[in-house]
Amino acid sequence: MAKATKIAIVDDERDMRESISQWLALSGFDTEAFEGAETALKALGPDYPGIVITDIKMPGIDGMQFLKKLMGLDSALPVIMITGHGDVPMAVEAMRMGAFDFLEKPFDPERMTELAKRASAARRLTLDTRALRRDLAEGGHIMQKLIGASAAMERLREDILDLGQADGHVLIEGETGTGKTLVAHALHAVGSRAGRRFVLVSCGALEDEALRRRLFGPSDTGEGQLPAVEEARGGTLVLEDIETLPDAVQARLLSMLDEEGTPPETRVVAISNLQDEGETCETVLRPDLYYRLAAHRIVVPPLRARGEDVLTLFTRLTEQFADEYGCETPQVSAQEAAQLLQAPWPGNVRQLINLAERAVLQARRGQGSIASLLMNDHDEMRPVMTTEGKPLKEYVEAFERMLIDNAMRRHKGSVSAVMEELSLPRRTLNEKMAKYGLQRADYL
Repeated sequence: MAKATKIAIVDDERDMRESISQWLALSGFDTEAFEGAETALKALGPDYPGIVITDIKMPGIDGMQFLKKLMGLDSALPVIMITGHGDVPMAVEAMRMGAFDFLEKPFDPERMTELAKRASAARRLTLDTRALRRDLAEGGHIMQKLIGASAAMERLREDILDLGQADGHVLIEGETGTGKTLVAHALHAVGSRAGRRFVLVSCGALEDEALRRRLFGPSDTGEGQLPAVEEARGGTLVLEDIETLPDAVQARLLSMLDEEGTPPETRVVAISNLQDEGETCETVLRPDLYYRLAAHRIVVPPLRARGEDVLTLFTRLTEQFADEYGCETPQVSAQEAAQLLQAPWPGNVRQLINLAERAVLQARRGQGSIASLLMNDHDEMRPVMTTEGKPLKEYVEAFERMLIDNAMRRHKGSVSAVMEELSLPRRTLNEKMAKYGLQRADYL
């Protein structure tokens, strides 16, 4: 029998609530009894993990009033009403108000058990659906942080959605600053483990023995913290800088993965930050561990491969920093837009974030330019021009899209205001928005 997590039994008659509680407990249910609606309401909430069985005739708040309050808390909470002889019309009214069903005294205990089973199944379905919606909402929230309309980002989001539903372990690779940890969060948020623990361990930040203890124990570190493999059990364990794992820890991790079997109870997401030419996870990890961790692979694209996403990200970032510092968002000229698109971005998104903040700060003081920031950022940024040039038409279109996107965002989708600011007739604006995939509804 599928077991209900809880059944709240509410009846002012002690013998009645005790007999109901005992019978349902023997039937495999987890019961709790209340002598009245007032005390029950203090324990029940919108996501109460079970059902309610209540008498109709009670002093103080009677069953009908109690039902109304419960429906106000959670209209999907199954409530089974117990009625006396001759109260069937009242029970019918209770069903109209949202009660799951009713039992007429004297009732057959087997009938009550059957109703409890059905109500519990309905409650589990409701709670599972709510949990799924919360998980998807959280997953959607994280996925929205993976900004960009480039083909590379479209592929990345598709990979995350596909692999999020899989059970195998995942290896995430990519250059520094590309957002690999964010991708790990997204994988967890859109998958079946979304409601469970997400535990992140930075392997490169710990000495060998400290790392072994953090991952595998002793069972308690002395600070009330469980070992990571226990803390993440049933959820997702993320191991950053996986390439730094010492041999002994690699062997222990492989043993743990072998014990879990297929599908694994805990999903391991390994993040590699290898940058040296000629080195890969496959060459630095023991082969049997590598092939376990690389059951699925995701390569996060570098910023220089994301095209116009650079301008979109820079605009969003400068808007956020301008709001934080209480100043106007710096405007990007056509030349600066081209320079942003041409820069090699060795530090990727992390470098762009730093640049956007400095651009806002210097604009607030009325000094400097984005070009000067690019030139002064790192030696690797000189010269600004990348080796792979683009046709002038692509730079012009990217700048044009950025201008329209920025104007629509500032004016919250007001077409007339954007037409006036950019001196564009409506037909031209509509055509350009269609060309660049910009939807007015996204700005309202």
